[in-house]
Amino acid sequence: MNSFEFYTPTKIFFGKGGAPKVGGAIKQYGGTKVLLHYGSDRVLKNGLMDTVIASMKEQGIDYVMLGGVVPNPRLTLVREGAELVKKEKIDFIMAVGGGSVIDSAKGIAMAAANEADVWDIYMGKEPIKAALPTGNILTLAAAGSETSKNTVITNEDGGIKVVIGGDLMRPKFTIMDPELLYTLPPYQTASGVVDIMMHTMDRYFSPPNPPGVSNEMTDRISEQLLKVTMHYGKICMEKPNDYEARSEVMWAGSLSHSDLTGLGLLPDFAPHRLEHELSGKYDVTHGAGLAAVWGAWARYVYNTNVARFVRYGVNVFDLTEDKANPEKTALEAIKLTEDYFKSIDMPINMTALVGKDISDEDIEDMADKCSRGGTITIGNFMKLDKKQMIEIYKSAR
Repeated sequence: MNSFEFYTPTKIFFGKGGAPKVGGAIKQYGGTKVLLHYGSDRVLKNGLMDTVIASMKEQGIDYVMLGGVVPNPRLTLVREGAELVKKEKIDFIMAVGGGSVIDSAKGIAMAAANEADVWDIYMGKEPIKAALPTGNILTLAAAGSETSKNTVITNEDGGIKVVIGGDLMRPKFTIMDPELLYTLPPYQTASGVVDIMMHTMDRYFSPPNPPGVSNEMTDRISEQLLKVTMHYGKICMEKPNDYEARSEVMWAGSLSHSDLTGLGLLPDFAPHRLEHELSGKYDVTHGAGLAAVWGAWARYVYNTNVARFVRYGVNVFDLTEDKANPEKTALEAIKLTEDYFKSIDMPINMTALVGKDISDEDIEDMADKCSRGGTITIGNFMKLDKKQMIEIYKSAR
């Protein structure tokens, strides 16, 4: 295998009835006064927040609440949260929600602990020197942020969406109760399934290894994770209260973005970067946006390493390789991926996603932001410049 580093310090409480454990977990990591961060009122109406608060009170932990997180979480709320943390002398950030809430909590934890402006940190102009500890109760299987080192934030000034990562951003613990997913709307469930798949696929589609080097264990883990996610993702859509299906998808979400599926590989993440500009501009759901752009990206780049797409088709979709025409197998694998997206009611182009025509001017704007004004490329499977980004966006239109 290629060399790699692997670090996953987040403690995981997985299974039914996990919420009452939150107070003890916070206390274990030194929390005495907590910012309870959330988005949807669902966590207030369904009694989850009451359970969290009762657990903290049992441990003598004080708290302040801050809601208002929306999909594609906003920089302004991160700034507001950081000021609240400083004012109230808060020492622990507790997210109750999905990936957007957890990302926002990480941003607050970082903003409150660093002297540098938080947007300068997100833009890579300043390093992450410190972060307050965070924990979370997960209510949506999708982003993998519950155990990952990454945080994604949208700056409303210009609709710029960026991601940064660092080990200081990894949560201290996560509570994962599959029963909390039962009441999710189907669209959110499906978007989450796509997001989970893409976190693995954006690692799986990596440049070829040097001769004589393989990453067979990583590849096999990735392929099986994709098969499990697709199988149980369909069941979640058909039977929302199926505990087995919800638990498999929930666990897959964390594994997919824990770096496990990319060990020894050079991650690509070009589809993610392309989608970030799409959701930054149109405020669409991230997973649905990934479904809308992935096929166009795949057809643009597959000839860079046809064998990788062939392996994907054979090991994930059980295709038989056409050795006389491997491109046919590769393209069939791409089509079957899009067919799966459609089977769970996800869009496979941007017009279907946004609900209106995407102009050339809008595409130019997204490509300009994605390429930082034409100064950087994205991806590693195939490095893409601004002109190529435009071509992919147009193909995805």
